[in-house]
Amino acid sequence: MQPLRNIAIIAHVDHGKTTLLDNLLKQSGTFKVHQEIAERVMDSNDLEKERGITILAKCTSLLWRDTRINMVDTPGHADFGGEVERILSMVDGVVLLVDAAEGTMPQTKFVLNKALKLGLRPIVLINKIDRADARVGEVEEEILELFMALEATEAQFNFPVAYASGRAGWASRTLTGERKDLSPLFDLILEHVPAPQVDLHADFSMLITAREYDTYLGRILTGRIFTGSLSVQQSVKVLNKENELVENARITKIMAFRGMERVAIEVANAGDIIVIAGTQQANVADTICAPTVMQALPAAPIDPPTLAINFSVNDSPLAGTEGSKLTFSVLRDRLMRELESNVSIQVTESPNKDSFEVAGRGELQLGILIETMRREGFELSISRPRVLIKSGPNGTKLEPLEEIQIELDDEFSGSVIESMSLRKAEMRDLRPMGGGKTRIIFIGPSRGLIGYYGNFLTETRGTGIMNRTFHRYDTYRGAISGRRNGVLISMGSGNAIAYALFNLADRGKMFIAPGEKVYEGMIVGEHNRDNDLEVNLLKGKQLTNMRASSADESIRLSPPIVMKLEEAIAYIKDDERVEVTPKSIRLRKAILNPSERKRATKAQH
Repeated sequence: MQPLRNIAIIAHVDHGKTTLLDNLLKQSGTFKVHQEIAERVMDSNDLEKERGITILAKCTSLLWRDTRINMVDTPGHADFGGEVERILSMVDGVVLLVDAAEGTMPQTKFVLNKALKLGLRPIVLINKIDRADARVGEVEEEILELFMALEATEAQFNFPVAYASGRAGWASRTLTGERKDLSPLFDLILEHVPAPQVDLHADFSMLITAREYDTYLGRILTGRIFTGSLSVQQSVKVLNKENELVENARITKIMAFRGMERVAIEVANAGDIIVIAGTQQANVADTICAPTVMQALPAAPIDPPTLAINFSVNDSPLAGTEGSKLTFSVLRDRLMRELESNVSIQVTESPNKDSFEVAGRGELQLGILIETMRREGFELSISRPRVLIKSGPNGTKLEPLEEIQIELDDEFSGSVIESMSLRKAEMRDLRPMGGGKTRIIFIGPSRGLIGYYGNFLTETRGTGIMNRTFHRYDTYRGAISGRRNGVLISMGSGNAIAYALFNLADRGKMFIAPGEKVYEGMIVGEHNRDNDLEVNLLKGKQLTNMRASSADESIRLSPPIVMKLEEAIAYIKDDERVEVTPKSIRLRKAILNPSERKRATKAQH
């Protein structure tokens, strides 16, 4: 049997995991010499390429000195932490990547904690040491402190360290060593990561760690074989974590990872990471095993969602003009299909059958889902995000708290600390980083951070960096003041006229440009005051025979504020919605008619 290693690359977002993997694939000969490949080849999803982030964990396989190395590229964003947890149960070792300038960050702590709890022994790779602002010595100290804080065992604490530039494609075991290629990292993996401990003669058992849906094969499952071997057409059963039978099935296809491709094979053995088809109901954390096996494999529970958004069909006057998927049944089918592949979200249909509550890990994760659906042709109406409150002992309310790590210029720290305290966040640490920079750590409620990121960038003049990760559920922190300004609401339907926009310039900031379609109840701007104001955008200039010499001068308008999807979702209040179509993102009131809106407001009070 061929020697095998299973390893995951873990790190904070943007510390260089995917770029490093690109060069590992190239230098191992996985790609042909003249083969043209895209940068960050593992980020195959369109949104991953645009945003420069990894959303889905992906597996690849390469050969190094006759040893097959299964490598997994994992997401760095906390919103996709569910992917990281499951993947780590498939591997025998991890490469912890840390940026030589940024050092340890919230997600570094999150992923390392998961790895250490599973008993994995990390290899530490300090990446980007060719950066001008690299501070390798300080970063090494931060890594040691992190291992101590996470209570690593003695074996885990004696981790090997290597230094690299993933983009330049070299690694070295010492700071002054030769900087030629990545072979020192390959050799370190073979030396330090143990081969899978397997029993080939035992009955077959495999733990499911990822789930997808394929048009031709149906439900396909990725996982690691822990014992025995599996053949095509073999009969198996599926057990859940409580050892209850989920289903009996027959395996119709087995695929192994070979480079960037999945290759069909007839037999797979213990220790390997494979993809299988043939089951109908098997899910992540279930065990697929031989009919004689009675005990399910241990599986870590998936962390619960902390944030929910309501999805409903677009019912605005402009519905159906820009998208092709408009009905409730099509929306239901799409969300059920998302559940097939994304286990870290939950979908609940409303009692009156007009919307779905979609719960996930954070604004980014749900924003990615909405963005994907609008590109598929959906028109949606999206509510304001709300955090999921739990009941604690004696009926107390518990809410999700996050650890927020902020890096900013010293001059902006006062205003950010004030803003965070208004959002009920407590400061846990403040330390200078040198070069006029400060790092501050807060613990604060998730709901206080909804919509704050835009303000944070304004407060730090675009130079601040904020990272968040789920901390725990704790006692409800009380009311938090939301958006202070009211909105400007269109009184009628038609195309916005420049003259009307010009006359409203002193009332607030506009979200639309001249000529854009508007309708009654659509939010067209932010009011200067705290109340909502209905405005007429269809009122043109009254033409007369008497004209001043300057009458024909062109009207000059300030450019409108254009919000991205996540900004729009975070901006709205509870009585407002975001209208999402393949071409537009509009804000609107949930109730468009002003009379009905007033009656609903009175009924609430």
